Amino acid sequence: MHEQEIDFLRRLARGVAVQFGSNCEVVVHDLRAKDPESTIVAIENGHVSGRKVGDGPSNVVLKALRSDPKKLHDKLAYLTKTEDGKILKSSTIFFRDEKGEPSAIFAINYDTTLFLALQNTLKDFTALEDSPTNTPETIPHNVTDLLEELIEQSVRIVGKPVALMTKEDKVKAIGFLNDSGAFLVTKS
Repeated sequence: MHEQEIDFLRRLARGVAVQFGSNCEVVVHDLRAKDPESTIVAIENGHVSGRKVGDGPSNVVLKALRSDPKKLHDKLAYLTKTEDGKILKSSTIFFRDEKGEPSAIFAINYDTTLFLALQNTLKDFTALEDSPTNTPETIPHNVTDLLEELIEQSVRIVGKPVALMTKEDKVKAIGFLNDSGAFLVTKS
């Protein structure tokens, strides 16, 4: 049965790697391997971590295996780092035999280094100068839409519906409308 499981995991590894591309390393560890320092029996896109078939488990896997097998749980979406500095989003899934002992590991390591750099670049590109409200301004189709948007903004600024506004709240709302130029529009 164990060989069928490993064969299935090899095929699954290939499928996941093809689906998600060259930044997605997928590793199958055989925990029943004769040499505990040579557990990798399949690896796709090994260039991500620099590992190959015949290499041993990562430190995360070793730590997990040293713990009580009953307390061993899958570890999903955690960060790891390669020796050359790549940041990986990793998941480790344990497969168990009929006795509940860990028999294999299916691991996914996705190189997110480029995405993290892109995220920082996009953050810089989309950053706004500090302002009281960072909500995008609506571009109205006509004067009626413009006035409706300004009235909605004045209500948001006051923080309560018109029916519940005090005289001071209404003065504040009208002040906003005046400052926004709502009363410059003819027929308003």
